[in-house]
Amino acid sequence: QLQLVESGGDSVQAGGSLRLSCLASGPDYSFSRSCMGWFRQAPGNELEGVATIGSDGGTSYPDSVKGRFTISKDNAKKTLYLQMNNVKPEDTGMYYCAAGAPDLDRYGKVYCAFDYWGQGILVTVSS
Repeated sequence: QLQLVESGGDSVQAGGSLRLSCLASGPDYSFSRSCMGWFRQAPGNELEGVATIGSDGGTSYPDSVKGRFTISKDNAKKTLYLQMNNVKPEDTGMYYCAAGAPDLDRYGKVYCAFDYWGQGILVTVSS
């Protein structure tokens, strides 16, 4: 069973920066072959993905954070990161990291099937 623990959440002013970390632990799990992602949920809103990184290192972001957020992972440290720059009040929410394995949808497109989730950490951005 893989465990994911987020850290680095804080209160920050708009325009500032923050780095979230997610430490993975657990036996018999290949961190280097996993795909991982960051998700967030603001009060009253649905869970949304903010960044994903594939087992090949490829990354993707929604337009709302593209150019401001960067996802990366250190396989040796089994840690996933989310660098958040130029944050905005709408970035406020609970942030969750997730891990899974690459899979194929019915159209043959690769996606990450997330099986493991962290408990979440709060990020608050004030204007």
